[in-house]
Amino acid sequence: MKIRRALATAVALAVTTPAALLAVSPAYADTKPVTQTQEKKSKPTVKELEAAAAEAKKAYEKAAQAKADGHAALEKTLDELGTTHPLAVTAAAAKQAAKDAADAKTAADQAVTDAKAALAALPEDATAEKKAEAEAAVTEAETTAATAATAKTAADAKATEAGTALEEARVAAFRTYHVLDKAADDALAAKIAADAALAKAVKEAEEEEEEEGDGDVCEFEDDLSAEVTGLPNKLVAGTTTNFTLRVTNGSDQRMDEINAYTGVFAADKSGIRETGKFFHLQWSTKSSPKWQNADEDHYIDGLGPLKPGGHADVKLRLTLDQATPAGNGVAFIAADFYNEDGDCGGMTDLDMYEFDVKAAGSKPGKTENAKPSKTTKPGAGNTGTAPLGSSSGTPAQTGTGGSLAATGSSSATSSIALAGGAAVLLGAAAVFVVRRRKAGSAA
Repeated sequence: MKIRRALATAVALAVTTPAALLAVSPAYADTKPVTQTQEKKSKPTVKELEAAAAEAKKAYEKAAQAKADGHAALEKTLDELGTTHPLAVTAAAAKQAAKDAADAKTAADQAVTDAKAALAALPEDATAEKKAEAEAAVTEAETTAATAATAKTAADAKATEAGTALEEARVAAFRTYHVLDKAADDALAAKIAADAALAKAVKEAEEEEEEEGDGDVCEFEDDLSAEVTGLPNKLVAGTTTNFTLRVTNGSDQRMDEINAYTGVFAADKSGIRETGKFFHLQWSTKSSPKWQNADEDHYIDGLGPLKPGGHADVKLRLTLDQATPAGNGVAFIAADFYNEDGDCGGMTDLDMYEFDVKAAGSKPGKTENAKPSKTTKPGAGNTGTAPLGSSSGTPAQTGTGGSLAATGSSSATSSIALAGGAAVLLGAAAVFVVRRRKAGSAA
């Protein structure tokens, strides 16, 4: 159905394209209780929200480009301020003049010392003429030293003034860039809100459609779990890493059809440039031992059935191209089930495993297994206006309905993760980008 196809696209974009995550007009971001005046207005349609999200995307891209241009201008200005800029030239000349003045004063002070020593060394029988010459030499040296001291004071003042002007220019350049940086962050926050509002609206439309159908509702609980083992927290470009995804039925009932979900999102150190095209994820299972490329929907089906307490393993292989830029990445993991009697459900959280990406030829050093943190979706009491998800080590709790499963359809693979997962992925991946970008700029 069209709604599911739209959601599938949203999920794929959320994981693989930061441009779809980053950017916006907050026109539909506010989900506070409406006033009586607002109640008179019609609820925004999915089409209107899509338009708002598209506009927000353009707004962010414009802000991001302005920031990128600003960063290039900042680097150029800083480079010039260190070399060819008039302020730099003036500061360098003033600094040299201050040094020359200091050297001249030192020499003048030494001349005073030498003249006084010569006067003191005159023999007692020295003629009056010799004594007068020596005394004149002392007076002249002291006058020269005084002049040199005055010149040094003036040169030091000019050097300080020129140095201050140079530093103020540097500060001004950083302030100008900061304005662009903040504008990009504001646009990003608005874009996240717009995307979340769109995902929520599409989810609600999906639920309404399902309720108009057979009325079946998926159950979201912790009885079905997925866990990754063997994925290191540091990967090196040009290498291949094998790891395992285990899906476990922790309930006391059989699950007829199990579907796993996995996707990789990555960005360079700036957090702006998406690098997913350099990542190649493959999978194989006991029933399908031949390595298969993970498709754009990120689903792995055919894992079931699972008896109570049973588990199924998926072998995963992640290859990074030699040209993969250094940065950071996240592997998103979840699982859902569908039973022949129409029951369906899945995990309440979308787990994400974070890892660092090292440039080709780097030594990863000491590595540990990547550990999961859980993302959330907007639920009761959550407005959906803030970035969704948690990238901390503490799992964030969700309300019911937060898994990747959809409701009521026998086409489980096409619906799993879409309704509940779109907003989750949009928020979680965007939070990942912002946090990494901040960390990179602070480094």
